[in-house]
Amino acid sequence: MTAEPKEETGLDPAMREKLLADPAAILGDRDVMRALVAAREAEIGDNVIDIRGRAMEALEHRLDRLESQHESVIAAAYDNQSGTAVVHRAVIGLLEAADLTDFIDSLQADIAPLLRIETLRLVIEADPVIPNLPEDVVIAPEGAVGRIIAAGRRAPRGDDIVLRPASPITQPIHGRSVTSEALLPLDLGARHPRALLVMGSADGNRFAPAHGTDLLRFFGQVFRLVLLAKLRS
Repeated sequence: MTAEPKEETGLDPAMREKLLADPAAILGDRDVMRALVAAREAEIGDNVIDIRGRAMEALEHRLDRLESQHESVIAAAYDNQSGTAVVHRAVIGLLEAADLTDFIDSLQADIAPLLRIETLRLVIEADPVIPNLPEDVVIAPEGAVGRIIAAGRRAPRGDDIVLRPASPITQPIHGRSVTSEALLPLDLGARHPRALLVMGSADGNRFAPAHGTDLLRFFGQVFRLVLLAKLRS
């Protein structure tokens, strides 16, 4: 009895043996699978729909969406981790200040670069007067903090952090060109005037209303406590 001759496939024998031994290798390569499905559809003609090919295309689109979402989640997690580390370094910088003057002087010189922003200014209303404030503190008339916060939007609650495009009303405070800003109201207590921490960035997307404020709130709370301690000393 003679053996049946092997079917001629046009494949290299070594490659054929490898594919027969591990057919899953083809399934793991989307480009190869796509080419195989396209070849099958070309063979059966336009009048026949290969449901398997359509199902594979749908699964590919779904996989692409899942991969995109996965990458977005990873990028967001990395940004959160990076942002947390930046704020922690800035907080340490606040705690290292020797006195009130050193604390205020460090804002623009040291803390702003740590936060990767262009400006970081403290605004305090003039009533009641706090004596011996460093020159870098912006002294504003009574009611100025409320007007700054409310500029261009409805008045927020007193403890709200405001993220927005830079407003003309804060341009003199920044003293340089910025395109987005963060306003952190500071409650210094009944015996002190209203205060505001103003951050400015040349990046228009740095402070957007849709962004979270947890890290900024943490930074503002630490700043408030350190400032009160320096005012008492």
